[in-house]
Amino acid sequence: MAEKFEEVSVSEEEFELEPEASSAEGPGGEPPKKTKRDTLPPGGGRGGRPSRATSTTPGFFARLTQFLRDTRAEMRRVSWPTLLEVRNTTIITLVAVIFFALYLFGVDRVWAFLIDRLRLWLGG
Repeated sequence: MAEKFEEVSVSEEEFELEPEASSAEGPGGEPPKKTKRDTLPPGGGRGGRPSRATSTTPGFFARLTQFLRDTRAEMRRVSWPTLLEVRNTTIITLVAVIFFALYLFGVDRVWAFLIDRLRLWLGG
């Protein structure tokens, strides 16, 4: 093991850190342009959001129909387990639950016995 540590070498080169970009500059390198209060930003409107009057959202039934279509298409892509796989995983789950229930019951009884003996020994 000591031989391997001797083979490892550490480079003594010095690395120069790159200067950090100013936080005022954006990804393009230019600082964002400031706008005066109570003026609209370039492009007009409410900061790029469409106004409510021009927004056309589909109605309740159109959205419900689209949801049901999407759900049906997604359910076709599901790979369903076979009956044998479901039966085997159910049996494994039941065995694990019974095992851990018995284990925790045993641990609980042991601790209850030890605490009871300790209480009697201390005169409680």
